[in-house]
Amino acid sequence: MSLILVSISGLLWGQKINESYILNIKKSRHAMVVDGLLDESDWSAAEVAKDFFMVLPMDTSQAVSKTEVRMTYDDTNIYLAVICFDSLPGRVTVESMRRDFSFGKNDNFLLFMDPFDDQTNGFSFGSNAAGAQWDGLMYDGSRVDLSWDNKWVSVVKNYDDRWVFEASIPFKTIRYKKGITQWGINFSRLDLKLNEKSSWAPVPRQFPTAQLAYTGILQWDQPPPEVNGNVSVIPYFSTRTQKDFETQDGSDSDFDLGLDAKVAVTSSLNLDLTVNPDFSQVEVDRQVTNLSRFELFFPERRQFFIENSDLFANFGFTSMRPFFSRRIGLESPITAGARLSGKINKNWRIGAMNIQTGKVDSVALPAQNFSVLSLQRQVFSRSNISAMIINKQSVDYEPENDSAAFSKYNRLVALEYNLASTDNLWKGKFLLHKTFSENSRSKDFAHGVNLEYNSRNLRAEWNYEIVGENFNPEVGFVPRRGYIKINPEVEYKFFPNSRTIVTHGPEIETTLFFDQSFDFLDRTSTLEYNVSFINRSQATLWVRDDFVTLIDDFDPTNSGGEQLPAGTTYQWNSIGFGYESTQAHLFTYLFEIRQGGYFGGTRFNVSGAAGYRIQPFGNITMDFSYNSIRLPEPYEDADFWLVGPRIDMTFTNKIFLTTFVQYNEQLDNLNINARFQWRYKPASDLYIVYTDNYFPETFNVRNRALVLKLTYWWNI
Repeated sequence: MSLILVSISGLLWGQKINESYILNIKKSRHAMVVDGLLDESDWSAAEVAKDFFMVLPMDTSQAVSKTEVRMTYDDTNIYLAVICFDSLPGRVTVESMRRDFSFGKNDNFLLFMDPFDDQTNGFSFGSNAAGAQWDGLMYDGSRVDLSWDNKWVSVVKNYDDRWVFEASIPFKTIRYKKGITQWGINFSRLDLKLNEKSSWAPVPRQFPTAQLAYTGILQWDQPPPEVNGNVSVIPYFSTRTQKDFETQDGSDSDFDLGLDAKVAVTSSLNLDLTVNPDFSQVEVDRQVTNLSRFELFFPERRQFFIENSDLFANFGFTSMRPFFSRRIGLESPITAGARLSGKINKNWRIGAMNIQTGKVDSVALPAQNFSVLSLQRQVFSRSNISAMIINKQSVDYEPENDSAAFSKYNRLVALEYNLASTDNLWKGKFLLHKTFSENSRSKDFAHGVNLEYNSRNLRAEWNYEIVGENFNPEVGFVPRRGYIKINPEVEYKFFPNSRTIVTHGPEIETTLFFDQSFDFLDRTSTLEYNVSFINRSQATLWVRDDFVTLIDDFDPTNSGGEQLPAGTTYQWNSIGFGYESTQAHLFTYLFEIRQGGYFGGTRFNVSGAAGYRIQPFGNITMDFSYNSIRLPEPYEDADFWLVGPRIDMTFTNKIFLTTFVQYNEQLDNLNINARFQWRYKPASDLYIVYTDNYFPETFNVRNRALVLKLTYWWNI
């Protein structure tokens, strides 16, 4: 027993793994100019982080690509200088100059910064070889939310044998606790010429280089300066004109002014305020062919909800989210809102949100108030206990009869324990949620357990959920209720001595659904074999067995046809193959083919994407999906095309134009969306967004909209 306790203590309380990797940072003696030349004397005097370790394709040697990193600071900024040497001649690979690029499609350098050294939360900054910036909030130990966007400056210079990245990151941009002189830090380099990923402090190959459990130490020569008066005001002006040609209501134009503000309550705690927010700069959702029996999930893109969003959105599982911010403000306008989020101290984090929406008379939707409080307490070295309370309240809502279309209130209480071992081999979650409403009944709870083990060769995961039939988080995303779910998964990887294959191996996953009497409902069992090649291309072959019990009537084409009756059962098998090409070539592609049964009939599907890069100015891609569904009479057959060409042009790293077309045969809709963005100052933008929807057969216009928006980020 004592040996077990010692082992558990080591997993949870163990020392920081890469604590011997230390980079000393000293205050600069002279003014620093961010120009990519590195000719200031302070760079010559700065300590150098070099001798990176290879992470991929193998993690047993030094990196071939040489990288040198230097850091310094003054009273207002942290400065970063990086030299990425080229081991091979020829073209570097970049997707475009667009901000927050796709990691695997670009030669790039990334900084992962953990200002609290809690190995869980932090910030990421970086650039690709063309100068496109990358910035994101880090949470859950290794995940990076690239929706976060803030104010900093960088320059990239390209030479025959290297590319140089220099950046200035204001202390006002990040959150940190005053007085702390050791931060967690790591640097990552991706060189697609050599198909090599490397890091300064070594990271096992099964983990991303963003894994904060494996950061080294940034040792300050004195505590970083305390930031005073850190207030940002971000006013906006927008105007739009739109017309619905189907209803012939005529043109509708409006003009809006609004304001966002960021107030640093402390150096680690931020208050976001918004008045009459406008989200017109957001791209429309990419369409999909929906053959699911349940609601589809689309991610949050609105800036107001982004900073420290994990304090709200990380509760629950992907199929059972108690809080989903897209429930707020998409059906009714947000009048005002406030969010307080961040670190109270090293062990405590807080998230508090209050948002007021206006009423919509056309559908009798009342004004509503949304209040959310989240607290997180770190325990052991990297685990935490989290609690959340949500209250959705209708304002002055007194329906005339008992069949009210909207609830007067809806509340939820959640308690979770998130496990993360020191070496990240073990991760898990244990949760219990309960909802409250006007007519609260039993079975209004949800609970679950997730446990994952991830070693070099073996990854094993166990997931268990129970969702009561009356569990009703109206501000959450819970597409299915009244079930018990069991979901084990095992994956094994082989590492052959090969010049072409890096790793290969099988993966087995089974998902079982039962009702709350433990009567069997659904099963999906998948066996797949994955192969990863040295050039970073990938191939997958899979077979799947499905069994479904319909709990409601269902049209398997989701197109308004004859419905299969509730209570009927269906079993089928299918097989598929997928391949993704190397990203080092100008022409790239991926595809997946599926053939098999489907609700008593058959389904053939082919989907994928093909793209061509015009370096470094952008790329042209074509997304496509074709479904051929054949069902026995009296049910209808269906053939659905979903085609989406996209042109993404980046004239500079400040001027972007994205245009895409989406033809969705299932929805009988053709959508055109063009979005122009000019970042005329750091974090200050001009947006012009044009959207058209057509009937595909006649090309008659359904609706049309044109939006212009101007934002300005002003530091007080």
